[in-house]
Amino acid sequence: MPRSVNSVASRARRKKVLKSAKGYWGRRKNVLTVAKNAVDKAMGYAYRDRKVKKREFRALWIQRINAGAREYGMSYAVLMGKLKDAKIDLNRKVLADLAMNHPEAFKEIMNKIK
Repeated sequence: MPRSVNSVASRARRKKVLKSAKGYWGRRKNVLTVAKNAVDKAMGYAYRDRKVKKREFRALWIQRINAGAREYGMSYAVLMGKLKDAKIDLNRKVLADLAMNHPEAFKEIMNKIK
């Protein structure tokens, strides 16, 4: 009996890799072995950076809240402590948006906790 190779699946697998490598430069976009390495590396970076993105945004929000709080003579740490004592449950994302885009609302929060 002749050897059976599933060339349909093999071709589909190769096409999937080359489609993922679309837009890459040089041999990375059209030579399967090079493209596969490039796509694998890219997927690893994408997985890692989905986690890193969360860290970076939290750091950005903290910087924005700190800048807003210092306009009223308060540090970030003191502000967060007073918000907790006052039982004001606003997350950092919302606080940063208020500090940056809605200063009058942020001022009201600051007046409540002073």
